[in-house]
Amino acid sequence: MFDPILTRKRVEAMNAGGFWPGKTAADYLDGCIAEMPDKTAVADFNSTTNEATRLSYRDFGKIVERIAVGLAELGVEKGDVVSCQLPNWWQFTALHLACVRIGAVTNPLMPIFRERELSFMLGLAESKVLVIPRAFRGFDYPAMVANIRVGLPQLKNVLVIGGDGETSFEKVLLDTPWEQRRDAGRLFAARRPDPDDVTQLMYTSGTTGEPKGVMHTSNTLLSNILICAERLGLGADDVMFMASPMAHQTGFMYGLVMPVVAGATAILQDVWEPKRASASISREGITFTMASTPFLSDLTETVAADGSDVSRLRIFLVAGAPIPRALVERARQILGTNIVSAWGMTENGLVTTTCLDDPDDKAINTDGRALPGMEVQVVDSENRPLPAGEEGMLKARACSTFVGYLKRPDWYNHDAEGWFDTGDLARIDGQGYIRLTGRSKDIIIRGGENIPVVEIEGLLFRHPDIQDVAIVGVPDERLGERACAFIVPKPGREVGLREVVAFLEEHRVARQYLPERAEIVGELPRTPSGKVQKFKLREIAVALPA
Repeated sequence: MFDPILTRKRVEAMNAGGFWPGKTAADYLDGCIAEMPDKTAVADFNSTTNEATRLSYRDFGKIVERIAVGLAELGVEKGDVVSCQLPNWWQFTALHLACVRIGAVTNPLMPIFRERELSFMLGLAESKVLVIPRAFRGFDYPAMVANIRVGLPQLKNVLVIGGDGETSFEKVLLDTPWEQRRDAGRLFAARRPDPDDVTQLMYTSGTTGEPKGVMHTSNTLLSNILICAERLGLGADDVMFMASPMAHQTGFMYGLVMPVVAGATAILQDVWEPKRASASISREGITFTMASTPFLSDLTETVAADGSDVSRLRIFLVAGAPIPRALVERARQILGTNIVSAWGMTENGLVTTTCLDDPDDKAINTDGRALPGMEVQVVDSENRPLPAGEEGMLKARACSTFVGYLKRPDWYNHDAEGWFDTGDLARIDGQGYIRLTGRSKDIIIRGGENIPVVEIEGLLFRHPDIQDVAIVGVPDERLGERACAFIVPKPGREVGLREVVAFLEEHRVARQYLPERAEIVGELPRTPSGKVQKFKLREIAVALPA
């Protein structure tokens, strides 16, 4: 089923450059068990059961071994897909590492997916096993899966965390000493995946069209994690906090896999609650976290209000959208931490980041420069590289580039030289630092003039009455498009188009760039990773009365 697009030329180049480690995540786990068996590997809090769990590397390794042998006993073969629709619970991390042990492919699925999305994704992946919670945030997952099971003949086992009877994850995989019934060492040696085998199948958010199944190998995933850890100075002394869903690439790579690769401790949070997050950061001595802009904003305001001690938090890495300068400045002041801006995507992981010693001009106003093993370029519509400072289409070529979309090889949008069309618009300066300016499909062209959407949004974020804002284009017969600003006011504040226009005029914004409509909303629609779903806002804007 898996047919990775992996040329000999690329393999040789990556190995020659030293970018591909030639290891799996299970190899790094073995190192942690041998070198730091009593260190906390992972700790979580299950908001459904109100149970906290803390596991040392020694105990965690035993659990991973048992799950791995148990999956093999259930009939999971090398290359089979094991899907999991789980929150940020320790079982998620254990399940992935168990899959790596026996050469199975982990397929994370967002907890928000329902029958329609799940049927398509499980069917395309031909998943052999699905692991789900009995309940999460009040939703009955077993009932949902029962409704679609008849259409998924490949799905042999559904295991329920917190479940009862023969489908209980605990009864089937944890309570049975599988490792005593079968030679685990021999099994793992026989099933050990090649680092160039597909190890992860991660669906893109599917906000437009059919979700794409992004295929990654151990080498593509781990190469990115290693260079990120090196640039940010992350290692075994760090305590890493992850509240972004691990069923999304951000949480998976930098909250599930990175702690094991670094020999660090992972602290997981399954539901985003800023007060709980600030308490965890204080109590656990968190040193690193990564999330999207709303998480940073929420944490900043919470710490400002309750005065939590988050002094050990060295780095808050923000990706998903350009961070408004005003938020960076406030977060630095309140949290006292390094705010690292970054850009990446499911297909590549992080591609660019700012550096800890960057001057403010770069740290605040850019999305960083390429990591080692990564390249970026900005090109025009004819695929010609543009001079520094000009906006164009952003392309990337990376050691961590994925190896194709599942069963959709024709969608692998790379050119003959290996450049991947990211779909983003950006500028790149003379030092190689990029600034995202929008998505190519999100661009607003008003009367032939391109509106710098990200810059205008960044200015409006500084307005004292605005908490969140997004600008989209609305079709117009005369001008082609007009700009509509969707605004979330701060609690107790009021703001409208008149105030928006006046504020932008005070900042000397060209009249052609001013929004011509403002809609007040309670919140902006976002993907699970925090990205604003502008396609939904465009749908709303088009339906508004003239």
